[in-house]
Amino acid sequence: MPTEKKVIRVMPVIRAYGKAVLEYPWLLVWSVVGVIGLESANVLAPLYMRQFINILSASTPDEFVVKSLFITLLIFAGINFCGWIAQRIRMTSITIMESQVMRDLSNTAFDYLLGHSHDFFISNFAGTLTRRVNRYARSFEQVFDSFILTFLPTALFTIGTIVVLSMRSLVLGLGLLVWTVTFFFLQYYLTKWRQGYKLVRSAEDSKVTGILSDAVANHTTITLFASKGAEGNYFGSAIERWMKANLASWHADNLVYSVQGLFSLISEAGLLAVAVYLWSKGILTVGDFVLIQVYILGLMNRIWDIGHTLRRLNDSFADASEMVDILEQPHEVSDIPTATELSVTDGKIEFKDVEFNFNETRSILNKFSLNIRGGEKVALVGPSGAGKSTITKLLLRLHEVTGGEITIDGQNIKEVQQESLRRAIGFVPQESILFHRTLRDNILYGKPDATKEELIEASKKAHAHDFISQLPLGYDTFVGERGVKLSGGERQRVAIARALLKNAPILVLDEATSSLDSESEHLIQEALDTLMEGKTVIVIAHRLSTIMKMDRIVVMEQGAIASQGTHDELLKEDGLYAKLWSIQAGGFLGGPEEPKESEEVEQEVEF
Repeated sequence: MPTEKKVIRVMPVIRAYGKAVLEYPWLLVWSVVGVIGLESANVLAPLYMRQFINILSASTPDEFVVKSLFITLLIFAGINFCGWIAQRIRMTSITIMESQVMRDLSNTAFDYLLGHSHDFFISNFAGTLTRRVNRYARSFEQVFDSFILTFLPTALFTIGTIVVLSMRSLVLGLGLLVWTVTFFFLQYYLTKWRQGYKLVRSAEDSKVTGILSDAVANHTTITLFASKGAEGNYFGSAIERWMKANLASWHADNLVYSVQGLFSLISEAGLLAVAVYLWSKGILTVGDFVLIQVYILGLMNRIWDIGHTLRRLNDSFADASEMVDILEQPHEVSDIPTATELSVTDGKIEFKDVEFNFNETRSILNKFSLNIRGGEKVALVGPSGAGKSTITKLLLRLHEVTGGEITIDGQNIKEVQQESLRRAIGFVPQESILFHRTLRDNILYGKPDATKEELIEASKKAHAHDFISQLPLGYDTFVGERGVKLSGGERQRVAIARALLKNAPILVLDEATSSLDSESEHLIQEALDTLMEGKTVIVIAHRLSTIMKMDRIVVMEQGAIASQGTHDELLKEDGLYAKLWSIQAGGFLGGPEEPKESEEVEQEVEF
């Protein structure tokens, strides 16, 4: 028996699915009506087949007998026709409802998933999350079908057959009841026993998907580091664990089928033996044998199918549970009930004694305070880990501050709606990742309702229009997953064009020109100078030549402000900024002599 266990959260899944189903009450009602109508026909029709056999076996052919046989057949056919109508009602209602509910579940899962924080997504495989969303919606079909097409019909048919047979013989009815209950519990316990194997297989399957997705996303890294063999071994180990879990699950299935088959064989023979005894006593007729056989075969098939259904149902609950866990996990960053729209007038940003701890163990910012005037251009420089990018992420509420507050024009960003906050901030990251859509779609992401003229103008300012125009499909060219069909510089120009089009009052540039060559950087810098006019700007830059014209340069070290001032003022201080400038100017411009200690160079150039 596998030792690794995972709890299937049945009730939370049922509540989530039940809430979605109740959005379509009339479709649910018609589905149940169809089930009741069909099973009523399935119970009543064999009674008339019994009557037909009794008339046929106990009478000699004459006009009255033939007429009785035809009348019986007509009633038999009429009942089955009503069952056919009920079946059409049932399947039509179920088909319409399931398609709509699955759509709703997919939308709900998608919306809630995207509401999770930046930390959530960097801690989970994209492929695993994608699979969870898909499984959540698709599992509903199996869960609902299990109840409406298997459990409810089986319950109605079982009750009907036991009642009918009890009217013929109480012993036979009780015998059928005992057989049904025993078979059902046998199925239940066998399925429960097998559940542990299936859970392990499902978990290993998710791991394989995550590893595969991670490898595909990092194909270039694997190639450049010649790590195909190592990755193959890593994936092969996961596949080996999945294969063993899968094999154990299949062996459990085979054992379950064997036990069920033997029980069914013995039970059916026993019930028919009882029927023979009752027939010998004159209690049952030949027609009753037909009735019993039809009912026993019907019940056996249905209860046998319950075993399959229970196993599939457990699989579905296991799949859906993974997404329900995410749906029940509160958003790490969420709007308060009284959140209002952010109103940006001057664009003044203030960090007041801001504290931020990563994973509650590593302190990044401690009592960090910084005032940025409306329209001021501020650059953040400092070594890796100093907290520069953290500041911008906190401003965008990708993370929540641990202490203190951040305000924009006096409004605490925790008290405004996240959507309005991010609409007010244009952001160009160090590594721009694009959607696998057209260039037009990616640029228009900054302003979906922009005109064609605005689109082209923004592209020209970002110096993206020239290379886009040379493509065979121009702006209708698909860029590939994450924009891999474009060079790093081209992706960056598209991202800058998107920011230009958005034209937000606050602008954050995180190494926005890092992927460009010197000539392109000069051209883009001109566009950014235009873009920054009248805006509050925060720039993170490693190339100090790109921030010389900033109104203020803030030098950070270990989550605190080491010094701040203009470029000229900081050079006069002969501090950390001056040393860095000396290194960069010396390396690229043939300037001052190199620092004496190589360790100092290694530490300071990592800005």
